[in-house]
Amino acid sequence: MKSFAISQQKGGVGKTTNTINLAGALASRGHDVLAIDADPQGYLTNTLGFRDAYQSDPPSLYDAIKAPHEHNPRDLVVEHPEYDVLPANIDMFQLEQDLIASGRRPRQRFQDVLAELHDYDYVFIDAPPSLGPINDNVLLAAQDIIIPVEADDSSVLAIEHLLNQIESLERGYDVHIRERAILISNVNYPLDNEQRDAIAWFEDTFDGRAPVFEVRNRAAIKRSLGAGGSIFGADAEDTDMTEVYLDVAATLEEVDA
Repeated sequence: MKSFAISQQKGGVGKTTNTINLAGALASRGHDVLAIDADPQGYLTNTLGFRDAYQSDPPSLYDAIKAPHEHNPRDLVVEHPEYDVLPANIDMFQLEQDLIASGRRPRQRFQDVLAELHDYDYVFIDAPPSLGPINDNVLLAAQDIIIPVEADDSSVLAIEHLLNQIESLERGYDVHIRERAILISNVNYPLDNEQRDAIAWFEDTFDGRAPVFEVRNRAAIKRSLGAGGSIFGADAEDTDMTEVYLDVAATLEEVDA
């Protein structure tokens, strides 16, 4: 199984959109895929049509992370027409406080969750927009990260903070967290100076470390999300961005498990 954290503490950079479409791309290539919504806000869960699961009574992903040996996450997985989903739950808003208060491996619980989901070819984890304990759990469990950004100065600053956090986790937990792809979302041509400078910074910073992909702003992407699926869904309209996500998928297929 190959697992990837989709992580960026800055909101509005296409984190959930990219998770949904990357899962769709790998599923369209014949792989068995699971998308996990680790964001308490539950955007992925609700976008894919699982509002009832988000508001359901225990047990949920909240319980599986809080007490991983008492709940089997396999029992919480739901089926989507394109791939399986492990939905978020509204109770997860109190998870970070509970993890910190527990004092016992507060940043390593998600590893136990992933260990029970080993039958999948690919797992994509939509992390919350923060650098708190849930995000740390996701990074330490996956140890491979896909970073969504936008072509602006604020994303450059956010990346610097994220890389510092990754370095801190690597030192503290003796792991190596690898950047596998940078996805620049909502790119609009012709580029203005801010976009041009930001794209150049991403390409220079990650040269030799991770490929950089541009996902252009397309109404078809938004409409597919509104219909509850990816741009690879059976009823999705055609868009040239399918080729970009398929290129990312091909890159991830080359990653060692």
